[in-house]
Amino acid sequence: MKGGHLLMTFNAGSSSAKVGLFDIEGDHARPIAKGAIDFRAAPVRFHLTQGHSTQDAALKSKASDDLREVLTEAFEWLAKHFDVNRIGLVGHRVVHGGDKFCGPVALNDAAIEAIEALTFLAPLHQPHSVRVIKAIRQMRPELMQTASFDTAFHRTNRDIVQRFAIPRKFHDDGVKRYGFHGLSYKFISSQLWQSTPDLAKGKVIVAHLGSGASLCAMEGGISRDTSMGFSTLDGIPMATRCGALDPGVLFHLLGPMEYTLHEVEDILYHQSGLMGVSGFSADSRELLASAEPEAREALDLFAFRTAGEIARLVATLGGMDALVFTAGIGEHQPPIRAAICGRLAWLGLELDTRANESNAETISAGSSRARVLIIPTDEEQVIADEAVATYRAVQGGKSFAA
Repeated sequence: MKGGHLLMTFNAGSSSAKVGLFDIEGDHARPIAKGAIDFRAAPVRFHLTQGHSTQDAALKSKASDDLREVLTEAFEWLAKHFDVNRIGLVGHRVVHGGDKFCGPVALNDAAIEAIEALTFLAPLHQPHSVRVIKAIRQMRPELMQTASFDTAFHRTNRDIVQRFAIPRKFHDDGVKRYGFHGLSYKFISSQLWQSTPDLAKGKVIVAHLGSGASLCAMEGGISRDTSMGFSTLDGIPMATRCGALDPGVLFHLLGPMEYTLHEVEDILYHQSGLMGVSGFSADSRELLASAEPEAREALDLFAFRTAGEIARLVATLGGMDALVFTAGIGEHQPPIRAAICGRLAWLGLELDTRANESNAETISAGSSRARVLIIPTDEEQVIADEAVATYRAVQGGKSFAA
């Protein structure tokens, strides 16, 4: 590609965007820096880490619906540390691909329009990715941009897994279980194939436990079922999201209690989960350190629901050869892992206490019927790898020029 061999990734959220900078080496993307742009801060802040060095900048531009001004200044600041003229490819995480997208795509007018048309399926997430895509397109129209979809990994789920027991016309109109965190699960699948192919071939449940949390049942590295459904609210409780909820609760809130639709949305997305049950924090670290009984109850409920969902996914697979913990809580919280696995002792799970406390790669005891692993996830790497692969596909198999 003319112009350079750097690749930039954007993982946009409602109030920030994770950023990655990668060096393209043939068909591979090697990370050289990672960071985030915090749109909530006043002023907007750009954090970037390269090795052991961390840079932090306060941007003068204000975040708005049009992010071109902020991103232009961010690129100018980035140019003080890297040759931004060498950036030749930009990859984005997009939450929802619906039934339209089953893999990464190059972003032309038609693709962007199709992604924007799916906003009704993810109104709290999709617009943020779209505005970053459009801002970069206005700033650097010559750059090829690609999209990687969180839902795509779960397109291998059977119809019976995707279907709700509601009138068929709604399913046909897109009201179905999609699943999310697909980029994380794809990374874990690839790591299993590299490190333990015997497990990758088998029945594996992956617990992506972070601020957003879900689980995925894999067989042969392919998604067979997942805890999240139509939206990112479904499944297990999260930092501020409720997880699975009796639909009758919605009728009650909207009817007799007279909450508005917007108020109910805010309650379920931002006031529930660990925050709602504890009453004071959505951070598992603060809850673990607290002596408050509500903190203990929030964590107990999280472990209880997570273990229960793992058991359901075991039924989908017809067994379990391994359980993998990943993401912030999954990778760094031994007490929570122990609480979850303790509730699954009937499946033959047994932890090595010392290995679990030290966050070792394998934390199961030798006598455990299934292996229990910790594998750090890396969604940005998947975005970068898919961007390179998409570039090659568009170029008829041609790699970046040496």
